[in-house]
Parts: sequence; C-alpha cells; structure tokens
Amino acid sequence: MQRRQFLAGSLGAILLSGCRKTTKLAGIRSGQTVLAFGDSVTFGTGAASGEGWPTLLAQKTGWNVVNAGISGDTAKNGKNRVSALLDAHRPALVIIEIGGNDFLRRQPSSVVKEDIRQIIQAVRRAGAVVALVAVPELSLLGIVAGKPSDSPIFEELADEERVPLIARVFSETLGRPELCADRIHPNARGYQHMANGFHARLKEIGLAV
Repeated sequence: MQRRQFLAGSLGAILLSGCRKTTKLAGIRSGQTVLAFGDSVTFGTGAASGEGWPTLLAQKTGWNVVNAGISGDTAKNGKNRVSALLDAHRPALVIIEIGGNDFLRRQPSSVVKEDIRQIIQAVRRAGAVVALVAVPELSLLGIVAGKPSDSPIFEELADEERVPLIARVFSETLGRPELCADRIHPNARGYQHMANGFHARLKEIGLAV
C-alpha cells in the first residue's frame, strides 16, 4: 500500500513538473510596454548605448522596452523604486534582473530572496506579468574556474511565486571571456547573447510570439 502511494505521488509530481514546463502564457503583442528592471547589466554597462539586452530584445519582439536599469542598484533599493515605475509605465510584462550587487555586498541570500519577492509581488499587484532572470551567485570557486552558476534563490522564487524563470543565460554569458567586458558585465557580444537567450526562453513560454 505504501509503495503504491509513493509511486502515485511520484508520478503526480512528475506530471505537475511537466505541466509547469510546458504551460504557455498569453503573448505580449508588438507595441506593448515591457519594463526591464534591474542593475548595471540591464542598464548596459560594458557596451555602447543601444547595445544592451533591453534594446536588442525590443528589436526582436517589437515591444516598447523601457530600460529601468540603474548601475549599482540592489534588490533592497529596487523594492522601493519599482512601484513608481509601474505607475508611470503600466507595463504588460516586467523582466526582473537584480541581486548581483546585493551578493557583492555580502547580503545574506535569504534577505536578497525576500527583497526580490517583494518586487515580484509589487509587479503582480500592478497587473503585469513577471519574468525572473537568474543571476549568478557570488562564488570564489565559480570565479576561479570561470564557470559561474545561478544562485539557487531564483529557482526557489520562481517555484514559490509561480513565475517563469530565465535560467542559466546570464551565468553562461559570464562564463565566456569573449562575451565579457569584465568579470561581472557582458560586452556588446555578451548582451547580444543574453538577448538571444532571453528571447528564446520567452518564446518557449509563450510571452514572445
């Protein structure tokens, strides 16, 4: 009996996991406003004006992408500025890329996670869809090996808050020296790589058409 219950529960978990991966969201139409919310990697540090991933994503989708990236911004500060941006732009979608500066300042992951959760919840209260970008964790081993990896808090948040996650794209970009301006910022080629990866994931979940 216990074995049957275990197998049934395992099968249910697999089916639910499969459903979550294949669930399609309503597409964001060309011309709709999308808010790119984040730090210097959203702002475009490391490349020339117009070469950042928000501009490149706008070119791929036809969306009106508002670049709300601020160099040095943190999740702690971001949760206090996001509401004004939501009121000003009324976006259909908000792509959140933030947390790296919190890690550099040695903020506990648990605190960073809750600050980002508040940003996600503010976006949802405004009626917009959220797409969360996984940011590399601060790891000496990752830096030395040249293979940064996503902080686990982003997958946790995506599961807990039921929002789509753009995983590995940022980490993979920083793991390729030819795509980097420095250890924490892509160059123009790196931002193109990020925009391609973001677009592919957004198409997969149905947000980009």
